[in-house]
Amino acid sequence: MASTSTLLMKTVFIVLILVSFTISPATSTVPEECASESANPCVNKAKALPLKIIAITTILVASMIGVGAPLFSRSVPFLRPDGDIFTVVKCFASGIILGTGFMHVLPDSFDMLSSKCLEENPWHKFPFTGFLAMLSGLITLAIDSMATSLYTSKNAVGILPRGHGHGHGPANDVTFPTKDNDSETAQLLRYRVIAMVLELGIIVHSVVIGLSLGATNDTCTIKGLIAALCFHQMFEGMGLGGCILQAEYTNLKKFVMAFFFAVTTPFGIALGIALSTVYRENSPNALITVGLLNACSAGLLIYMALVDLLAAEFMGPQLQGSIKMQFKCFAAALLGCGGMSILAKWA
Repeated sequence: MASTSTLLMKTVFIVLILVSFTISPATSTVPEECASESANPCVNKAKALPLKIIAITTILVASMIGVGAPLFSRSVPFLRPDGDIFTVVKCFASGIILGTGFMHVLPDSFDMLSSKCLEENPWHKFPFTGFLAMLSGLITLAIDSMATSLYTSKNAVGILPRGHGHGHGPANDVTFPTKDNDSETAQLLRYRVIAMVLELGIIVHSVVIGLSLGATNDTCTIKGLIAALCFHQMFEGMGLGGCILQAEYTNLKKFVMAFFFAVTTPFGIALGIALSTVYRENSPNALITVGLLNACSAGLLIYMALVDLLAAEFMGPQLQGSIKMQFKCFAAALLGCGGMSILAKWA
């Protein structure tokens, strides 16, 4: 499974690089302001480059702190994975992921795919963002379900054919757990699927926002984004780090997953710098490519946050056995969503 997930991450990177090279300047058929730099006095390429270098460094450090903190929580007694405090922290981090999907990624996609720089037909005639986000959520559900089934089948999670039924119909193939710890093994497989799918969505989103920052020469925008993205990546990393911790991977696999998360936004910024001579954020190709990627990422993140993280936590035995804990976790999730909503003003 480790080799499969690593291969998946490498494939995502290659696809994103290829997609980014399809982003080209606007053609002559679009308004002039969509094909050229604006007259904004903040646009200064010479001053923007040092800020981008600072952004790469600070966001990398913030991402490493965010995704690494949960992985070292086992050494802190009150943050043990089965404790109440860790559960509250997980709900807070899940709220951040939910807020990211609803307040950052989805609105950006709506703005891009409804831009005046795009042709009236078909972009202004059909809600592509909502459609793709919905489709992405359904596809994530299918991937989530099938991956769980495949991993469960591959690892033979304590299932045994029922041999005392009558006849030879399909009912005789019903299987039941044979050991008390089989449910724990099945849950572990679910955690691993969740961690992989969630990382996939976050990687796509992180590269896209890094690409946008790296390509712009607006120093005013960059300054605001640096601080906002540091907090954004740190808290989002906490959510992913908690999922990686629960998946109980080997130390090498944890490092690989944490590394890929930490470097995606800096990688996107570096890629944006490299493409800054041909990339125009208002060009039709850029708006369509990034807008479609954001819509897909939003659907995935919203599904994962609501279904695999928050719903699974709230419907689990730990919270169902305590109304007080439910209130605490709800407040934590609300706080996470609220924090990302505030950050939406700048990022």
